[in-house]
Amino acid sequence: MLFTASILARLPIATLSICLLVHVEQLSGSYTAAGAAAGALAIAQGAGGPLLGRLVDRRGQTVVLLSSAFVAGAALIVMAMVPAGTPLPALLALAALIGLTTPPVGACMRTLIPVLRPAEESRRRAYAADAAATELTWVSGPPLAIGLGALAGTGTALSAAGLVLIVATALFACSPASRRWRPTGARRAKVNALAAPEMRTLVTVLAGVGVVFGATEVAVAASAGPAAGLLLGFWGAGSLAGGVVATRLGGGAGGGRGFALLLAALGVGHLLLVTTSANVIAAAVLIAVAGSMIAPVLASSYAMVDRAAPAGTATEAFAWLATATAIGTAAGAAAGGALADLAGPASGFVLGGAAGLAAAAVAMTRISASPQRQPTAMV
Repeated sequence: MLFTASILARLPIATLSICLLVHVEQLSGSYTAAGAAAGALAIAQGAGGPLLGRLVDRRGQTVVLLSSAFVAGAALIVMAMVPAGTPLPALLALAALIGLTTPPVGACMRTLIPVLRPAEESRRRAYAADAAATELTWVSGPPLAIGLGALAGTGTALSAAGLVLIVATALFACSPASRRWRPTGARRAKVNALAAPEMRTLVTVLAGVGVVFGATEVAVAASAGPAAGLLLGFWGAGSLAGGVVATRLGGGAGGGRGFALLLAALGVGHLLLVTTSANVIAAAVLIAVAGSMIAPVLASSYAMVDRAAPAGTATEAFAWLATATAIGTAAGAAAGGALADLAGPASGFVLGGAAGLAAAAVAMTRISASPQRQPTAMV
């Protein structure tokens, strides 16, 4: 029930960007305005995630999750109801409010895993399962939202996202495990999650992984034309399959060297996409193979957080990983777009591959082979 509620709560979060983009375009008649709203949402989510994570580490999960979900859900419903011609600053303010108050359900779920699965192998398997399930929300959520928007209107899709977010987050936050969770006493000293050098390294590595994501999305869109949606679907399916396999095989890497190898495989797989940009069938096969590294890489990074983060900062630490990935994705998309104009549509694959290999080098040199686990919580 706990895991199911967390996935249901994360499903509308995976739809927010595309829902907001389409809805604001219909309200304003401008893709520039729609892009600005999506950008405001992304920036606010990146800033709000660590702040809400820190609040959870100080106050517990229940109050923070319930209050943030209510505000974000209500803001989504208000956005769904505003009339066409609403001034752009008001739309941007609403988008920023939604982003700032997006409940950190994923970070909270991952914070609970060491408590629910204290054995190391079981814990790593749980992180891999969580990464695979999260990938499922990103694969299935946007098409569901777009389909509902086409059938009943984009406002209905936004309202539905808000209601699901409130109800599913409440189910998660009111579960016994979430209500009982408390951080360790170290948080009383106001320790920052990024105070640990290895935590800063993980954030740097995940920013590089985000560049892989952003550059690849742009390169696929630029080089594949009408087949871009199909290829991105294979990419997500590959990641989902990789997460399932990782769950069965032990949950990903357990130390810096194994993590670096997974990152290197991620980089090489995406770099090789350059060779298939003119052949859709070959590209579909290879992008699925390249994508199969995504969930294992994410699962491995999650498993390292409770070892790397200072005691009492786990939720904030997980939120920083999400923020780093989002920043990297935005930077990768921007750089990939510029490269597509300068050097051809497939050049983004080179950028993505290079970012993955750079992240592997950082992990190999800066993350210890078997870091000692930090205490994260008490119940």
